[in-house]
Amino acid sequence: MAKRKPGTYTGLEDLGRVRLSPHFFMRDFLYSEIGNFYGKPNIPEDPDLAIAAGTKLCAEILDPLCETFGPVHIRSSYRSPDLNHFGATDVKPQKCSRNELNYAGHIWDRRDAAGRMGATACIAVPWFADQFGKGRDWCDLAWWIHDHLDYHQLYFFPKLAAFNVTWREAPERSILSYVAPKGKLYADGKIPPEDAATRKPRYADFPPLRGIAYPKASM
Repeated sequence: MAKRKPGTYTGLEDLGRVRLSPHFFMRDFLYSEIGNFYGKPNIPEDPDLAIAAGTKLCAEILDPLCETFGPVHIRSSYRSPDLNHFGATDVKPQKCSRNELNYAGHIWDRRDAAGRMGATACIAVPWFADQFGKGRDWCDLAWWIHDHLDYHQLYFFPKLAAFNVTWREAPERSILSYVAPKGKLYADGKIPPEDAATRKPRYADFPPLRGIAYPKASM
């Protein structure tokens, strides 16, 4: 049976209990500073699509990160269409781009113009953030993700080496950054500026992929 948009706080509690993966529940992705500060609800309009997209984001991106580096800190993630529009039009400084650019991104429960399902989370990896704070190049983590995970887009920020990571059907794969070197580091279909032999030494000291043996959970 299709899930309806929660109309009560207990319905929202139930949605928050939905298990997306061994490491994440839906509630982990619903907090919003904009929503909290301005008293704007952040509730999926199409819970089934949001759950499906979030499940793929967790399975393909976030769980492998947890099982490699340990805990992942979620800075922001799902935004309802109404909340994202408010963030793009009424909030200063502006923190959100217009809705159409966020479909299958921060707005999990809308497909993009090409009909693709997708989801974005802004995260920090504490294991790497500590090293970034001591001067490590953000590109080391970007290229590790590029070489190991099925991402659609990465967008890095100066604080904590936090980054937006998007999973999407038929991914295009691009890497962008507000940290020097700013701009677009890589776009799908083009030759990476560093070949595989150059990239690998960047992350030679990283933990092994999914090397953390968490207790197995029954999903």
